[in-house]
Amino acid sequence: MTRVAGIDCGTNSIRLLVADCDTATGELVELDRRMTIVRLGQGVDKTGRLAPEALERTFAACRDYAAVVKELGAERLRFVATSASRDAENRDEFVRGVLDILGVEPEVISGDQEAEFSFVGATKELTGAVHMDKPFLVVDIGGGSTEFVVGEEHVRAARSVDMGCVRMTERHLVVDGAVSDPPSAEQIAAIRADIEAALDLAEQTVPLREARTLVGLAGSVTTVAGIALGLPEYVSSAIHHSRIPYETVREISERMLTTTHAERAAIPVMHPGRVDVIGAGALILLAIMERIGASEVVVSEHDILDGIAWDAALADG
Repeated sequence: MTRVAGIDCGTNSIRLLVADCDTATGELVELDRRMTIVRLGQGVDKTGRLAPEALERTFAACRDYAAVVKELGAERLRFVATSASRDAENRDEFVRGVLDILGVEPEVISGDQEAEFSFVGATKELTGAVHMDKPFLVVDIGGGSTEFVVGEEHVRAARSVDMGCVRMTERHLVVDGAVSDPPSAEQIAAIRADIEAALDLAEQTVPLREARTLVGLAGSVTTVAGIALGLPEYVSSAIHHSRIPYETVREISERMLTTTHAERAAIPVMHPGRVDVIGAGALILLAIMERIGASEVVVSEHDILDGIAWDAALADG
C-alpha cells in the first residue's frame, strides 16, 4: 500500500482525498475525504481574474488540508487545478500561494487531462461489473466546465467544454448582482440554448450517443441523487452507485428551477454552497440524458479525485 493525498481544486469547490492505494490489486482504501466550497472561480468568466477574496478562501482551505495530510502521513501529494485557474490572468498568484502552504506546485491541467483522471476514478470499480454495459460515458459536471469521456476499460475519446453550474448561473441567472429567485422562463431558455450549443461542441469529438451506461460525477449530480433518494442528510455510501431514472432527474430539475432560495436551502442534502447553482447543474444533467437517450444515470462518488490519487500512487517514487 502507498499512502497518497490528492487535491482537486475546481471552480466551485476544493477537495481532498487521502488514501492507501494497492497498485497490484487495484484496491483503494479511503482514509479521509472532504470538500470545501471556496468559489475560486467567482467572477472569472466576466473579469478574467481570480478575485482576492476567492483566493483567500482557497488558501484557508489549503491550510486546513495541509494539517490533515501531515497528520495522516501521506507519502505523496498531488494538487490538480482545473477550470478557473486555467482561465485566470493572475494564476501565478494562485500557484505561489499553494506552493507556500502545501509545498507542492499546483498542476494546472488541461480539460483533456481532467477528463482522463475523471474516467479512471469513476470506472475503476465498474470495468469488471457484468451488469454495466459498455461503453461508458463519464460526465463530470463542474462549476466552470463539464468533461465528457467515452471508453471501455480505457479512454477512447474525451472533451472538456466551458459549461458548468457556476458559469451558467453567472452568465444567465444573475441580475443586478443577485441570482434570480426563481429564474424566469426566458432565463431558463437561455441556459438551455447555451447547454445545447456546448453539447454540439462535445459531440464533435466524443461519440456521446454510443454510450450504453451514463456515469455522472461531481456535486450537481450527487446532490440530485441525494434529493431523489430522499436522504435526511448527505450519505456518500447511499449515493455512490445509485441509479437515478431520467424521469426523476427531469422532475428535480424543474423543481430546482421553480423554487426559491429558501426552499432549496431547506432540502436536507443541499450544501449551502450549491443552493444558487443546483438549478443550472440539474438542467445540464437533464440535457445530457436527453441528448443520448439515457434512461438512468449511475452516480459515482469516485471521480477525478480518485483518479488523481491513483496517478500519484503509480508515479515513480
